[in-house]
Amino acid sequence: MISFNEALSRVIGVALPLGSESVSFEAASGRVLSEAVTARFAMPRTDVSAMDGYAVREADLKDIPFSLIIAGEAAAGTLPGQRLPERTAFRIFTGAPVPDGADRVIVQENAERAGDRVTFLRPHGPGRNIRAAGSDFAAGDLLVPAGIRLDWRALTTAAAADQGRISVWRQPCVVILATGDELAAPGQAMERPGAIPESVSPGIAAFVTAHGGCLLRSERLPDVPELLGAAAARALQEADLIIMIGGASVGDRDYSRSVFGEAPDYVFPKVAIKPGKPVWLARIGTRLVLGLPGNPTSALVTARLLLAPLLTGMSGGDAATAVVFEQGCCADPLPACGDRETFLRARMTERGLVLADSQDSGSQRSLAASDALIRRLPGAPAEPAGAPVSYIRF
Repeated sequence: MISFNEALSRVIGVALPLGSESVSFEAASGRVLSEAVTARFAMPRTDVSAMDGYAVREADLKDIPFSLIIAGEAAAGTLPGQRLPERTAFRIFTGAPVPDGADRVIVQENAERAGDRVTFLRPHGPGRNIRAAGSDFAAGDLLVPAGIRLDWRALTTAAAADQGRISVWRQPCVVILATGDELAAPGQAMERPGAIPESVSPGIAAFVTAHGGCLLRSERLPDVPELLGAAAARALQEADLIIMIGGASVGDRDYSRSVFGEAPDYVFPKVAIKPGKPVWLARIGTRLVLGLPGNPTSALVTARLLLAPLLTGMSGGDAATAVVFEQGCCADPLPACGDRETFLRARMTERGLVLADSQDSGSQRSLAASDALIRRLPGAPAEPAGAPVSYIRF
């Protein structure tokens, strides 16, 4: 059994990208760039109007009020190269190419049009209301560096480069296998005495997709070695990462470590944390297998601490950034910590972190309201309300 810090270090060591692929922008959301995105051409491509109004020559401006003949019109998408004759104006719209010869756009609020003439009634101010060609970026400029996860902002910038496809790190394909004779699909447990709703795998499935994984499927299986072995064999053929939920301890019906047909090459066999001691990570050939405890709180706490960096690194991100502890204070008294590093579920409030009503590893009621894990080191003494603590967002 190793410490949490050592387990995290080993996770970061094996959480390596799986290779890159070219995808469309429609498939790129949430993916991590494997190659930088550079601009194919400058933006704007030519001088364009920043406002709706009238393009004019500076030399033609006179004391207010004055009028000019409207010689043409330019809208966004109009081909550049039109020319503005002297002593005339062009009706122009935002994003339209500025006609040659024009060096100012007077906003339409300061003008009044009558037929083919426009009269400028109010002072136009110092602004020229023209976006110069290349003022945003030039051809060949780096717009989005490699390693960025493509959120809605980065996707907007990347699309402006006019690249039809972009290179991203491949998403790890994940299969979830939840084990236990007592488990039933949500909505069906009431029909079978002794059954309980299998609540962990829906949460872990959502966790996988939120952290860059591609969920192939989630299976619910009884404690039958032959069925578990067949499911494990299928998963090894398809997935980069298999997540086993339950069966991680050493009881007579705990099979999750033994169903892969060979002895696991452990990255670690268990971790000295509470909750979550039975969590394990192993290599089976070229695949990774993570075993999570069956108790809901234990499973989700260990997922936050160890599955998050694993998925982040495998999908091309920096695994270390997935586990960042912050400093705060606890509004409740803290109990003494035993011989294992302990993570207490809590809720962030204006007065500090408030402990969840129950810290039992099987408790589920308080999970939805918990958004922080307070870290307590082994042997830490009891602390009064207001004590400083280290925590991670949950």
